Amino acid sequence: MLKQVQKFRHSPTLNTVLMVENVLKKTEKSVISIAELKRKLPKQVNHNTLMIILEYLEKSNKIAFSLKGITWIYNTNTKLRKAIAEGLEL
Repeated sequence: MLKQVQKFRHSPTLNTVLMVENVLKKTEKSVISIAELKRKLPKQVNHNTLMIILEYLEKSNKIAFSLKGITWIYNTNTKLRKAIAEGLEL
């Protein structure tokens, strides 16, 4: 029998994800670097774990991630969401 080896990635806890979300939401700058984000977090987060969280937040359209840094883009305003959904594309 051949043993299959699976690469295991540590999953972040919900508390850690929420902590990162809160820091990104409340940051005063429009763009923040990963190093700056790490400094602003109340608890130290492993780099690989932070990257998994950022990947999740980007896939769920809560952040935009570029070479310049990270920007919080998620908006909970229902009127704005409705206007975007029903608006005309130019």
